[in-house]
Amino acid sequence: MIVSLTRGDTLFSMNPGTLMVPASTMKLFTAALAFDAFGPEHQFTTTVLRDGTVGPDGTLNGNLVLRGGGDPGLSTRFYRAPAEGPMVTLARMVSASGIKRITGDVIADASAFESKRVPDGWLSRYLESGYAARVSALSLNENLGTVVIAPLPNGRTSVSLDPPSSTVPVINNTRVIAGSRGAKLTIRRLTDGRIDVRGWIGSRAGSRAYLVVIDDPAPWVAGTLVSALAAQGITVSGNVRVGSAPASAVGVASLASPPLTRLAAVMNRESINHFAELIFRDVAYAVSPERVGSAAFGNTLLQKFMTDKVGGLAQEVHTADGSGLSTLDRASARSLVQLLSYSHRSSWAADFHASLPVAGESELLRHRMRYTPAQGNLHAKTGTTNDVVALAGYVTARNGEVLAFSFIYNGRDRWNAREAIDVSGATLAGFARE
Repeated sequence: MIVSLTRGDTLFSMNPGTLMVPASTMKLFTAALAFDAFGPEHQFTTTVLRDGTVGPDGTLNGNLVLRGGGDPGLSTRFYRAPAEGPMVTLARMVSASGIKRITGDVIADASAFESKRVPDGWLSRYLESGYAARVSALSLNENLGTVVIAPLPNGRTSVSLDPPSSTVPVINNTRVIAGSRGAKLTIRRLTDGRIDVRGWIGSRAGSRAYLVVIDDPAPWVAGTLVSALAAQGITVSGNVRVGSAPASAVGVASLASPPLTRLAAVMNRESINHFAELIFRDVAYAVSPERVGSAAFGNTLLQKFMTDKVGGLAQEVHTADGSGLSTLDRASARSLVQLLSYSHRSSWAADFHASLPVAGESELLRHRMRYTPAQGNLHAKTGTTNDVVALAGYVTARNGEVLAFSFIYNGRDRWNAREAIDVSGATLAGFARE
C-alpha cells in the first residue's frame, strides 16, 4: 500500500487488508507504541536496593536486591570502555554507599516481566543465535556472554567468561598445541548452567572469543554484580537467588538507560530483537493492572492503540512478541501505513523518522537502492526471514510529497521480491503527478 501523506490519497494498494507475517517491520509498532506511551526522552532504570540495615562497620545485615527495569541499554554497547561496564559502575556505587560486607543473599529481581523467556512462535532453531536472546526484565549485554580462550606461556590455557559471573562457571577442557596458529574448540551450555569448553588452541593463535546465549539471564546478571562487588572488596556471604524486592527495601544505587529515542534508533536501524522485546514489555508493565509486562497484554495494548489513536482495525495486527521474530505475528500492509501516517503527525515524529535506516547510506539499507533517487531519501524498516521480505517507511517524491508505504511478501522467492521492492522504492522517490 502507498499513500500520500501530503495529499491524503492512496496511490496504490494490493491486498492491503490481508494478514501477513511482517517479520521485523513489527518493530515499527513497538517503537510507535513506546514513543506514544513514554515520550522520546524516557529512561528505564536498574536499581540496587538493600533489605536490611547497615552497621557502622559497613556490614549489611540482610540481602542486596538487583531489580531489573527492563532496560535494553544495560550493556557495554553504551559504555566507552567495555571493562567499565554497568555492573562495575553499580558495584562502585554500592561501595560508595558504605557497604563493605553482605551477610545475606544477592536477589535477582526480574518480576517486572512475565517469567516466559522465549516468546510464543520462536522456532527452536533460533535459540542458539544471538538474535534470539532470552527475554527478562533483568538483562545485561543483550543476554549474550563472551567466552574467551587464550594460550598461556606455560603451555596451559586461559578460559573465561566476559563479563564474569559467579553463577555461570566455565569448565576448561582445552589444551595447547605448540607452534600452531589454529584452534578447534567447542562450547556447550550444560543443563546446570555451566559452560563447557573443549578442544585445542595453538600456542601462536592468540585469543579467540565466542558469543554464547545466556539461557537464564536474571541470576547470571546478579552473578555479574557479585563478581563486580568482589572486585571492589565487598564480600557476599549468601548466594544468588531469584526473588522480588520487598516494599520496605531501600535504594542504594541506580543506573538510568539512554533515552528511548536512542534505544529505538538502535532497535530499528540494526533490527535488534532483544531491544524490541524489552521495550514492548516495558509499555505493558507500565499500564498493566498487575504490573507485569507480558507479550499478551502488549498485544492487547497495541490493538487498542490501533483502534483508539491510529484509526485502524484491531484485527489487522496481532503480535506474539515485540520484535517480529515470532512466526505467529500478523499485520496488514494497511495497518503499517496507518501507523506510519499517525507517527508522521505525532509530537515524536522526528524521533520516529530518525530511528529508521536510510536507503543506500545506513545500516540494513546501506547496500540497497544505491545510485537511485531513493538514496539518502527513503527511510524505512526492513523485515527479513527465510519466508518474509518486507519494507515499510517513508520517501519524499520528486514533487515534494511525503509518501508512506508498506510492502510485505511471504514466500520463498525472496530475492525477486526484494528486487521488486527496491525498484518500487526508487520509483516512488522519482514520482511526480502529471
